[in-house]
Amino acid sequence: MTRKIVHIDMDAFYASVELRENPQLRGLPVVVAWESIRSVIVAASYEARKYGLRSAMSVRRARQLCPHAIYIAPNFTLYRDVSRQVRAIFMQYTDRIEPLSLDEAYLDVTVNHKGIASATEVARRIQQEIFQQTSLTASAGVAPNKFLAKIASDWNKPNGICVIPPSKVLAFLQDLPLEKIPGVGRVTLAKFHRLNMKTIADLRQRSQWELTYHFGRHGHRLYELARGIDMREVDGNQPSQQVSTETTFDRDLPYIQLQEPLDAIATKLWEQVLRKRKFGRTVTLKLKTASFRIVTRSQTYSSPMYSVDDIRQAAAMLLERVEADKRHTLYRLVGLGVSTFAEVDEVDAQMSLL
Repeated sequence: MTRKIVHIDMDAFYASVELRENPQLRGLPVVVAWESIRSVIVAASYEARKYGLRSAMSVRRARQLCPHAIYIAPNFTLYRDVSRQVRAIFMQYTDRIEPLSLDEAYLDVTVNHKGIASATEVARRIQQEIFQQTSLTASAGVAPNKFLAKIASDWNKPNGICVIPPSKVLAFLQDLPLEKIPGVGRVTLAKFHRLNMKTIADLRQRSQWELTYHFGRHGHRLYELARGIDMREVDGNQPSQQVSTETTFDRDLPYIQLQEPLDAIATKLWEQVLRKRKFGRTVTLKLKTASFRIVTRSQTYSSPMYSVDDIRQAAAMLLERVEADKRHTLYRLVGLGVSTFAEVDEVDAQMSLL
């Protein structure tokens, strides 16, 4: 049976939620970000995007492009609440849901709770119900697999729908720029261009052997994607790989001043660990220097971190392992994460003792 996959992507989600809460700002360039010039944009309204503002852009750059933009600090508690509302709508149609983030998810509606034969009709109803219940819009992609559905959901934004029927897959992909492939970043794109490949059609001309030679294990997947093949199932049980948090400093700090912000990061991380009940044995420290070089150190322990003090001590030991020039190197960011999570039964037993 040909799968019927829908990818729902909320339109400028965080910014749209803020505009819903502050309707007087509609039509204005609104940016969701902390106002520090060392922060980055979490989300930008469509009005702000007209000035070139986008997610992950530095606030410093954003202010240059659009000095009159309005900044609103992120409210992730509110965003999670709205995301749960949207998830409840999905569950009216299918249990096969794979969230990618708070604002997007895959749905397998091949067989759905309402017995609707058309996946396109399912997507339209979901869009309508999202708007009725939240006053927010979402875009949808409908296709026979996840790869195509994700590309399609970005095709007619905002509040649009794009359908790729099985008979039109190869035609749809033919002239698609390679940067549209999910996961293709600047490095891979530059490599494509060096090999004189710019579109899916160019990629399709290369043999599986050649792609594997240039791109390693990923070459086989590129060979299949060029032909619209993606056998991955919608999986709602994918475990989190890491719980992490990080902060960018208002000014670059020397090594000797990192311990205090690192303790604060450990506290924030512990709050996430408790909320998600993800207790890990591996602790990872991330530092970014003033010259944007990434430094990481990691340590796996025999038992999970069951207290904030455990995380702080592990972080302090990792910091000592940084072999930088401690007198002259400056740092702009520090992050901390835990992974290699304990099983649920082990967590329940341990927490009952604490």
